[in-house]
Amino acid sequence: MVKLGRGALSKRERPIASDATPRAPSASALMLAVLGVVFGDIGTSPLYALKEAFQPARGIALDAPSIFGVLSLLFWAIVIVVAVKYVLFVMRADNHGEGGVLALMALGLSRIPRQSKAATLIMMLGLFGACMFYGDAVIAPAISVLSAVEGLHLAAPHLSSFVLPVTLAILIALFSIQRHGTHTAGALFGPVMLLWFITLAALGLRQIAYAPAVLEALNPIHALRFVSSRPLLAYIVLGSVFLALTGAEALYVDMGHFGARPIRLAWYAIVMPALVLNYFGQGALLLTQPSALENPFYRLAPDWALFPLVLLATLATVIAAQAVISGAFSLTSQAIQLGLMPRMNIIHTSERAIGQIYIPLVNGLLLAVIVCIALGFQHSDQLAAAYGIAVTATMMITTVLACVVMLKVWRWNRGLVALISTVFITVDSAFFGANLLKVAEGGWLPLSLGGALFFLLMTWIKGRALVKAHTAADGIELCPFIEGLLAYPPHRVEGTAIYLMGNDAFAPTSLLHNLKHNKVLHQRTLFLTFITHDVPYMDPQRRIELEELRGGLLIVRAHYGFNETPDVQAVLHLLETQHGMTFELMETSFFIAHETVVPTQLPGMPILRARIFAWLHRNAAKPTDFFKIPANRVVELGTKVEI
Repeated sequence: MVKLGRGALSKRERPIASDATPRAPSASALMLAVLGVVFGDIGTSPLYALKEAFQPARGIALDAPSIFGVLSLLFWAIVIVVAVKYVLFVMRADNHGEGGVLALMALGLSRIPRQSKAATLIMMLGLFGACMFYGDAVIAPAISVLSAVEGLHLAAPHLSSFVLPVTLAILIALFSIQRHGTHTAGALFGPVMLLWFITLAALGLRQIAYAPAVLEALNPIHALRFVSSRPLLAYIVLGSVFLALTGAEALYVDMGHFGARPIRLAWYAIVMPALVLNYFGQGALLLTQPSALENPFYRLAPDWALFPLVLLATLATVIAAQAVISGAFSLTSQAIQLGLMPRMNIIHTSERAIGQIYIPLVNGLLLAVIVCIALGFQHSDQLAAAYGIAVTATMMITTVLACVVMLKVWRWNRGLVALISTVFITVDSAFFGANLLKVAEGGWLPLSLGGALFFLLMTWIKGRALVKAHTAADGIELCPFIEGLLAYPPHRVEGTAIYLMGNDAFAPTSLLHNLKHNKVLHQRTLFLTFITHDVPYMDPQRRIELEELRGGLLIVRAHYGFNETPDVQAVLHLLETQHGMTFELMETSFFIAHETVVPTQLPGMPILRARIFAWLHRNAAKPTDFFKIPANRVVELGTKVEI
């Protein structure tokens, strides 16, 4: 019932409560909110990134050349990948203010013929990037919270046995509160993260003061010397260095919530300096105390500050995990609207913020997988090998899609695009290759999860295409059918009938069945179709497109963006306010075709995939729930589709 349309029709719509007066937040308030939502993942990476790079198994000597070399690699990776690629460049590629791999995919598709091979390839790339996000999304909360709670090993060694139970308790509690929304707790996120970044900077500065020579690592020559003297070892270390970059994609994904400028300001003024100071502080500590490698982050703090630091780190990692969960909800909602996933029940947890949603199925699946991962790996060191590999794939895909936008949307010079893409793809490929070395150590997990999800979603897309083709082949064109119907009209009954349809070119199957079995036509009949466009939000003034046929029959096209959830009752309200129509729900019936997909040996899809599609179709959310239709006013008429 949702079809993908094209065109950039809209301004962004952000509904708020009718009794509220919207006011633009101050720059400081906006930056504080950015800290609490955007930078949680990358902001908690000092807990484990440098420790993983110097793991004894790597065989890196804890001497000045090695420490300077790794720190230099890490610093320039942050500069090139985050500060330049994402903050300065990729964030320019916004889809009406929205970012993220699916928004970027939709932007690229807006200038490419929908049925072309190029469009199919771009769609598959965007979908694969989204699946890779899910692959790492199940690891991020586990490794962040585990690494924070592991501070108990130092603060209270006698409590070490409680690290895993406490981690599981925190994760379960976090997922349990999702149904209540995060708007209340969200007010605390910004101040907590600001305190976290101040703490990072203070801990780093304190240690740098004891070994200021570590600042020499800012010179890229140290990175080049390290790579040239030990190329194989340096390549392996890149996989660990990349852990400092996980979360960079969040800057782009969350751009739609705050805009690019506050994110850039927060990054350059607060986040990047705090991260660099802390990493260099850990390096300075390792120069003077190699034994601190056990946990260089917590060793930065004096003994009296360990317990408060463990508490603060735990809060910061919970906030980082919340950002990942919210990102998974948003990405799922976008994919559903774009027709890339089966429908799921989406609950809006705030009347003021359109982006605050809760998807019970996604929440439950994420929690189950994350708990299994925490129980299976048990230590952050072991999880670090699995973390990051899927993010590198998403980063490469983002670069490719950004190049498509440069060529097709911005019309940039091909030579310039080739130069920019070559630089970024080279860096992305180096990190991706280095992370591939970690497949056997745990990298197989996010790749397997992402690959399995990609297979399921491609099966869903193919199955939907076959169902649409079947419906079109057997369908009857709507307008000629209505002309013939009104020439010899059936019995007209009082009230309003609304037929939900996926394609307004053909008569809905539910109408045909109703005429066949009941032989009646309502005095006022609406054919309602939802059209999803390649933009995030639609202007409410252009939401409804009304086409009058005759005899009280009308076609209603409701236009939505991929960040919005269709709502039948909201459409009826707009028809009342914008077009002067009136609806009495007790006199209105909604007709829906209940499709039963039957797997067969027909050409088009292997029988196994056909069965998987039938299972996905059968377990998708009911249209009454997804489209917010009053359940007691729905008439479902069954039809069978063989694929």
